[in-house]
This record gives sequence, structure tokens and C-alpha cells, in this order.
Amino acid sequence: MAIKMPTKILLIRLSAIGDIVMASPLIGALRSSYPDARISWLVQRESQALLDRHPDLDEVLIWPRQEWQHLAKHRQWLSLYREIRRFKQELQIKGFDITIDLQGLMKSGFLAWLSGARERIGLGSREGSQWLMSRVIDRGGDSQRIGSEYLYLAQQLDLHIEPFLMHIALADADEDYVRNLITSQRLNAGYLVTCPFTTRPQKHWFEEQWLELIPRLQESLGMRVLMLGGPGDQRAAQQMVDRLHDSLIDMVGVTSLRQAAALIKHAALLIGVDTGLTHMGIAFNRPTICLFGSTCPYLDTTRENALVLYHKLACSPCKRKPTCNGRFDCMRAISVDEVLEHADRLLRREPRPL
Repeated sequence: MAIKMPTKILLIRLSAIGDIVMASPLIGALRSSYPDARISWLVQRESQALLDRHPDLDEVLIWPRQEWQHLAKHRQWLSLYREIRRFKQELQIKGFDITIDLQGLMKSGFLAWLSGARERIGLGSREGSQWLMSRVIDRGGDSQRIGSEYLYLAQQLDLHIEPFLMHIALADADEDYVRNLITSQRLNAGYLVTCPFTTRPQKHWFEEQWLELIPRLQESLGMRVLMLGGPGDQRAAQQMVDRLHDSLIDMVGVTSLRQAAALIKHAALLIGVDTGLTHMGIAFNRPTICLFGSTCPYLDTTRENALVLYHKLACSPCKRKPTCNGRFDCMRAISVDEVLEHADRLLRREPRPL
């Protein structure tokens, strides 16, 4: 069912990086369907950089999560109430006609309700947030396709969905950052990106496998390997650097989010686990190898130069409840030789960048 011609639209997806990247095609679909509408997105501060350069977004709003959490932790209930009331007033003065909650949790549903929009659409709303919506749409579609739930939502809302592509907008400074790094590190022949880190241990490929893969990648493909990750991954990254020495350019925790995205945009190849940076490789249409095990968010990448290595076991996917006592057999089943074989095949089809 199409939504009535809106003039002001609010999208809510607070986190995480990968989910925001996979939801990003909705911005273009809404802009194509309602070219004169004002489109805003509410997000947590740490993910703001993914959205604030998007050409089809009019505004990025920040949910002050940390401030609210600080007040709640210190039991400053009156101050918290006042901050929530102030934020509610800031949202409602914008006069949103429709709010679309893409996260479907109570926190995002509460913020959708605070927006004051008469029509509030929730995607797979749960945790009680469904009662704050005027309409709930299931997370449907082909579950094997990347971002399938967002495509399904767009179809249910009769939005224009051709093309329905992920989009990450960069600043000129981000492109300059990559050019300068290429010069300083002598990467004109191209470089490979690895993204070994994510939020849960059952989604990790094993350190020993990365330690074997990285020098073999550099030797067989003739390019240096650059490693990306967040500040919280620096300790684990240093352990790998100490053992690999000059075989690895460690950029973990060094770049901004958009700088990391720019490095991915110009990579010859990306290899990573189920993490937001890996999904960016597909968004930028770079040759990408995704290593999935305990989670399998998609098998169909929609790109001929991107593939998923996933060896399904009887217990797969276990998601947050592994039953293998820490063996993580699904990830161990992905061999270094298998990754190298696919890396070589992808690069033979793709010219080296820059």
C-alpha cells in the first residue's frame, strides 16, 4: 500500500554501520517517489558520517543516546525527562507527516512516537514498539538477498525501486586522504583490504588463518595488504602486526569512518567477516569476499564481483547462541586455500584500481 503524498519524511535506523549501509537504498527510492519531499534520517552520532553527505538526504538528526544514558545511570530522572521533552519538541516542530522505523526495537519505536508523525510505519516492530506504530510491515522478501527486508519494505510502500542500490557518499577530503596514503605508502600498483574484526567472537575467522592468508595474498597477487577496523580492535590488530611485520599496513582505529569507506572504495579486493566495513565493499561495487559462519545475513550479494563463503552446518546459523563450545567449526571450515582461490578468480576479472 502506497503512503499518501508526504512532504516531510523521517527515517529511523540508529545503528549499526552495516544495517545503515544496507538500508541506504531507501533514501533514493523515497526521493525518486517523492521528489519534493523533505527527507530526514535519525541516527546515533557514531554513524552520522555514513549519511551526512548523501545527496538525497535533506537532514541528518542525531539521537543523544550517550547523554540520556548518562542521566539514567546517575538517576537524574528530572533532567532526563526534561531532555526527552526537549528532544520531542525539536522533532515535532519539524512537522513530519510520516516516520518509518527501520530498526523495529522499543528504543527506535519510542523515538518514532516522539516524532509526532501521524503515520508511523514500523519494519518488523517488536519489544512492544509495534503498539507505538500505526502500521507494521513484516521483514519479508528473499532472505538470501543483501538488504532484502528494506527492498521488501519499499515494495510494500509502492516506492520506485529501480535501481535499488546501496550508497555511501564521501567528501573530497576523504578522497584526498586515500590519494595521500597511496603516495606515502607507494600503493600505486593497488592494495588489498582485510576486515577481520567484528562484535562477536563467533563471527571471527581465526587469527592463525589471517596470519597465513595475508603474506600469501601479498605474494600471489602482488599487492600490499591494508587492515581496517575500529578503535576497539587495535589491541587485536597489534598482535597480528607484531607477527607479520612489514606484510601488513595497519590502519585499525586510525581512520575516520568515511576515510575507511574511501579506502574500501579504491581497494582492488576486500576480504572480511560479517561487519559493516565488509558490506561497504559490496556497496562500492568492489571485488569482495565475505566470510560468514554463525551469522549469514545474505548469500546473494547482487554483484558478480562479490561472493559469500559459508559452510552451513547442522547448527548454522547459531547467531548469538553458539553450541560448539568455542570451536566455531563453521568459520574454521573456510580454508586459506579456498579464500586465495576465489581472490585470484575475482581479480582476474577486475582491473586494478588507480
